[in-house]
Amino acid sequence: MKRFLLFTTLCMALALPSMAQTTDNTPASKEDVEKYLQLMHSREMFQQTIDAMSKPLHQMIHEEFQKDQDKLPADFEPRMNQIVDEMLRGLPYDQIQEKMVPVYQKHLTEGDLNALIAFYSSPTGQKMLKEMPTLMADTMQVTMPLIREHMEKVTQRMQDQIAQMKKSAKPGQARPVIEN
Repeated sequence: MKRFLLFTTLCMALALPSMAQTTDNTPASKEDVEKYLQLMHSREMFQQTIDAMSKPLHQMIHEEFQKDQDKLPADFEPRMNQIVDEMLRGLPYDQIQEKMVPVYQKHLTEGDLNALIAFYSSPTGQKMLKEMPTLMADTMQVTMPLIREHMEKVTQRMQDQIAQMKKSAKPGQARPVIEN
């Protein structure tokens, strides 16, 4: 009986720290979220992400120019690249972060943020933070052609559906519903 009590007490003692961490439903404060975002180097990561996004966007503009260069002015690429760069540089980080804080508070507790802060304070977490912008840029580079191809198919399908609807509709008549 003494062994059972000792074993039970030992199990409870070992389980309490992990239970405290997972059952902490204390709402995250604005300060908790701001501390997390600061640890994440979110301002720097935001800027690095914008810089990393610029290259694939410039590539898309180049491809668009190559495809339709006979219909576009010779200065299309530099003008469009300038517009994209100005748009990216003009993103208001402070206003974006202000809108993010309540979203984080809605989805994460104080305990969640403490666990994330512990992870991102670790060497692995810091490596993840360092690699994230490049990881995202590389991911965007390899996925953009797939996304673009899919969007072109969807756009073409929609245009075909619209053309079919226009052909089959008679003036004053209810429009048919086209199902897949």
